[in-house]
Amino acid sequence: MPFRTLLLVLLWLVPGALAEGLPDLGESAQSSFSALEERRLGDEIMREIRADRSFYDDAETTDYINAVGTRLVTRGADTRQPFEFFLIQERSINAFALPGGFIGVNTGLIVAAQSESEFASVISHEIAHVTQRHIARIIDQQKQGTVLSLAAIAVAILAARASPDLGMAATAFGTAGAVQNMLNFTRDHEREADRVGLQILQTAGYDPHAAAVFFERLQRATRIYDVAGAPSYLRTHPLTYERIADIQNRLERMPYRQVSDSLDFQLVRAKLRAELDPPAEARQFFDESLNERRFLSETASRYGLAVSLVRLKDYPGARKAFDSLKRTAPAHPMIDTLGCRIRTASGDTDGALTCYRDALRAHPQHRALTYAYAELLLQRRRADAALAAIAQRMQSTSEDPRLYLLQGQAYAQQGKRLAQHQATGEAYARMGNVRGAVEQMQIAAKSGDGDFYQLSAVEARLRELRKIDEAQRKEKSLLGR
Repeated sequence: MPFRTLLLVLLWLVPGALAEGLPDLGESAQSSFSALEERRLGDEIMREIRADRSFYDDAETTDYINAVGTRLVTRGADTRQPFEFFLIQERSINAFALPGGFIGVNTGLIVAAQSESEFASVISHEIAHVTQRHIARIIDQQKQGTVLSLAAIAVAILAARASPDLGMAATAFGTAGAVQNMLNFTRDHEREADRVGLQILQTAGYDPHAAAVFFERLQRATRIYDVAGAPSYLRTHPLTYERIADIQNRLERMPYRQVSDSLDFQLVRAKLRAELDPPAEARQFFDESLNERRFLSETASRYGLAVSLVRLKDYPGARKAFDSLKRTAPAHPMIDTLGCRIRTASGDTDGALTCYRDALRAHPQHRALTYAYAELLLQRRRADAALAAIAQRMQSTSEDPRLYLLQGQAYAQQGKRLAQHQATGEAYARMGNVRGAVEQMQIAAKSGDGDFYQLSAVEARLRELRKIDEAQRKEKSLLGR
């Protein structure tokens, strides 16, 4: 996480205390730091995270983790709290909760998990941090402390979720005593998140015993490496002997449940390894796993091999690996998307367009197919067809900024400047960049094309966005930013 995000959090929480002393937080965190305030803070942090190069905006992987998260929330957690799950491109094993229901997942966590229930156990733990409102409770716990200790707690707890190194550095804002109090309190949080997380995991239909299996694997890794080299998850979620014993005691009262992994989980793991490892290493890994019959899923290994070969530009090899995959694999949108991608990469544009049309008929809700199809149409200067594909997707998803960006590119090809900047402005607005959205709408309004109704719509939206931008500027000014 960028260090300026940490300063943003610090300034968001502290200015009132600087002016008037620490606020009276009352008897409960519920009354002092509302769910709405948590969401606003989370939105601000997410604006910076989305702009950071470590933010991994892969549609298929992001849709998968949100599907797992939604299952845990809707079936396992007793809450109406909105959640959003996002990916950080980072090999270390970690996940973290932010205010307002935002949960980050390192790509390394998915690759390291040996079962879907193991992965879900970590996500359920982070969901519990949110539903139990631990960040608000930390602020309430520290209400008798100094201004600097409050700053230390606020910065450290958020920073540590994403980066243990930043979390340790952030404690320099406070005294040693305040830091120790923060550590003790977060251990209590971890125990509570364990308890609630296991309940969420079980109720959602996953195997709760997978949590213990995952922790034991991390503990073994800790014994192999020194503390500095331990998995990030253990440095940000410290496992004491008492905590492990408590988890095991709770699991003894839960029945064992055999839960099969979804093909989605296996394909996503293979895709991350094939896309993020050096391509030659990835190819060797999947080759060896297939030759030695050492894999969790043969379908996923063949999929990973084909992806690796595409990255190596070995398109005949990729096509051969994909044909082997298709002969044995069940129908799946990720597999169909890969087939179209191989055709595109090898230069078979007409075949790729046909492939995407057929795949979209079979899997109309698969975002990656729509994106890739529209992008290929735009490469072929077929803006009308691209706009039709985008419009069809927008009928079911109207808040996707990437669709608006593609729409803007299509209008640019048609020479429609008002529509181009209007669509780009809507994309920026949905990414949280309100100031950029205002600028785009201003350009649209001055474009000189478009009819009366289009111009009126742009001017009305511009007034709305200016009000939002003005409110945000006033809020930042009050907070001393």
